[in-house]
Amino acid sequence: MSVPASSFRLALATSAMYPGVYPDDVYFVDVLERLGIQATPCVWNDAAVDWTAFDAVLVRTAWDYFEHYATFLAWLDTLDRIGVPMINDSRLIRWNSEKRYLLDIEQQGVSIIPTRVAPAGTLPDVLPSMSAQDVVIKPTVSGGAWHTLRGTVGTAAFQQALARLPAELDYLVQPFVPEIASNGEWSLLYFGGRYSHAVIKYPATGDYRVQQQHGGTAREAEPDAIVVSAADKALAAVTELGHREHAYVRVDGVVVNGQFRVMELELIEPLLHLAIRPDAAEKFAEHILDRLRRLPNKHDRPEVAAKVGGTA
Repeated sequence: MSVPASSFRLALATSAMYPGVYPDDVYFVDVLERLGIQATPCVWNDAAVDWTAFDAVLVRTAWDYFEHYATFLAWLDTLDRIGVPMINDSRLIRWNSEKRYLLDIEQQGVSIIPTRVAPAGTLPDVLPSMSAQDVVIKPTVSGGAWHTLRGTVGTAAFQQALARLPAELDYLVQPFVPEIASNGEWSLLYFGGRYSHAVIKYPATGDYRVQQQHGGTAREAEPDAIVVSAADKALAAVTELGHREHAYVRVDGVVVNGQFRVMELELIEPLLHLAIRPDAAEKFAEHILDRLRRLPNKHDRPEVAAKVGGTA
């Protein structure tokens, strides 16, 4: 299973809020090391990091990228310019970073939660058609329920909360799905395009957010064939849209009236629930090794070649 020590150097892109290896990734990183991959946590927006020292970058806990979105896109541009590959690749990450991708996969026949996109200034024009409905509004670039609002359209409390949303952002407008609280939200994990395992997540009592920081819980569960088939279809849609290689994907969704509806595709920095499945951590690490072996020699990159030649 092992190869010579430190055959590859892999940057794990983290954030100032979680700069080291997150607990869920500890065993995964240990397997990487055993495979000869030196995995080094690096805060993604730390100007002191020399990204050319690495064979590739794997995004892990960059859980603040949406708060610094322009800087994040510029960072991706920098990695592209200096020729440092990403796993998943930068084009796929850009596409997935803007939740309008839901409309892209819907056009490919994927069932999603009904979604409209509106700049903040047009929300007053969009919402009257949903009068008295329980809705969720979230930025098109967001995570962890950041600037997310749930409420009943037309009520005074909702209008007050709506007025507090940042005016410079664009938003998704979706009906609230009560099945999230009653039946749970599924997360299906894929590595190298193959289904691995799944968890089902529940919000805390009285809440609607399933994230751990908001009191949500998750447990391993086995989805039925309908759920897996629907998640497979979502990944096939990503491929049809031209994104053919995804090393890791988390498909989030909920079953409504017997149909699995995709809520999000997580291809940037998802929690992968590896701690509960050591076998999945091992398979993912082996897939990363295979990816690294297929990369061009890093000395062929423009900036690295310049340094070696003494012109940088």
